[in-house]
Amino acid sequence: MKIKKGDTVQIISGKDRGKQGRVIEALPKQQRVVVENLNISKRHVKPRPIKQRSGMGSPGLAPGGVMDLPAPLPVSNVMIVCPTCKRATRVGMHAKEGKGGVEHVRVCRRADCQEEIDR
Repeated sequence: MKIKKGDTVQIISGKDRGKQGRVIEALPKQQRVVVENLNISKRHVKPRPIKQRSGMGSPGLAPGGVMDLPAPLPVSNVMIVCPTCKRATRVGMHAKEGKGGVEHVRVCRRADCQEEIDR
């Protein structure tokens, strides 16, 4: 999976098509990503007691109700946004000589850009 936590991505299909957001969580085993404030779904949550480390007083309650939470998206429905050209692009891999030998870096696949995504 070529998308990591913290990358800016653009959704290319689904109800949020065309919108951009930052990846909060990458789930490589399920081939899914969670994008901040996109693909929002409603979850009914019960109030739960919060454990306090100090042990003083009564335990607080996490609020319950209907919460809006971002749901995971298939990684095939998002494209990474190149930080240099600011357009959605496919990701290529180049081998680069580094301190400890060869390291692989992600690059923009646009013909007029070809810049590194990892900086």
